[in-house]
Amino acid sequence: MKLALTALLVRDYDEAIAFFTGVLGFALVSDEPRGGGKRWVVVAPAEGGALLLARAVSDEQQAAVGRQSGGRVGWFLHADDFQADYARLRAGGVRFCEEPRHEPYGWVVVFEDLYGNRWDLLQAPSA
Repeated sequence: MKLALTALLVRDYDEAIAFFTGVLGFALVSDEPRGGGKRWVVVAPAEGGALLLARAVSDEQQAAVGRQSGGRVGWFLHADDFQADYARLRAGGVRFCEEPRHEPYGWVVVFEDLYGNRWDLLQAPSA
């Protein structure tokens, strides 16, 4: 088995697509209508993993948008060139929660997506 997708609650499909493709640089893998205003929207970074962007419908789902991991970092992006990726995201208007820092496991910085979910941008130390 392998984990195929992770669902991420969003307020609006198009604004989420714009953020993940335009700002983070993910590819739009799928955007298929499913009837009743629902769509099957999948975005993915260049290497590994994919997100199913799921539009929040109920009050409970709306309340969870931006808080899916309870305020903790819930997603982790591995960078090949941390400084270049950090500069690109910063120029794209990404909100960073801290300054980049070097840890024993490499370079890391926490940022928020357009809804406030927390992400790590990481680069492991060179071998």
